[in-house]
Amino acid sequence: MTMQNDEKNIKKEIKSHEGMIETLSIGVTMTIGEYAIVDRLADFIKHHPEMNLHLHYGNTAELLKLLDQGKIHMAIVEGNYPKEKYSHKKYSTEDYIAVCAASHEFKNIPNTLHDLLDERLLVREQGSGTRHILEESLKVRGLSISDFIHYTQIENMHTIISLTKKDCGISFIYKIAVKEELQKGVLKEIVLNDFKLQHNFEFIWEKDSLFTEKYISISEEFLHNTF
Repeated sequence: MTMQNDEKNIKKEIKSHEGMIETLSIGVTMTIGEYAIVDRLADFIKHHPEMNLHLHYGNTAELLKLLDQGKIHMAIVEGNYPKEKYSHKKYSTEDYIAVCAASHEFKNIPNTLHDLLDERLLVREQGSGTRHILEESLKVRGLSISDFIHYTQIENMHTIISLTKKDCGISFIYKIAVKEELQKGVLKEIVLNDFKLQHNFEFIWEKDSLFTEKYISISEEFLHNTF
């Protein structure tokens, strides 16, 4: 599959060189695209005025499928993925936390994940990296999303944050996505004794691709802001 996708990309490069315009397709998850890449992406665009850029949004599962189909060159993902299938480079390490509205009142002060099971959980859809991280953390403790007395599944991060602010439930989310809300005091972190988690956001591309050096160079530009 990598060889077929490389062949497609070589043909695209030949066409783009004939027209003197190169196109780069990058996939990003909702969290990364909305909250973790805009400033660096702006710098990259300004530094490469000769290049066309196509930014695809999707959850981790969708982006892996686009990579496998050769429809994007690279992706930046937040969820777990089969590392043996892809080359990867760390983009950043982010805190993953539990949050609720600043006005939210608990029946009893929660100390552990078990103490939150009576709350309504606001959660992303299947295939989302944000959801998968939560599912894996719950699994280690013998729990699952269905153990929460109520949950609401939402396919949009903005909506989850907005509903959490309106005290419609609690959520587990990357801290970078709610940095402003935490600073303004409209959301608060739920500090738990048994839940302290960090996770990497990572650049990934097809393993053994002929374009690996190019993809490493692009990822390093984003990482080190060498603009």
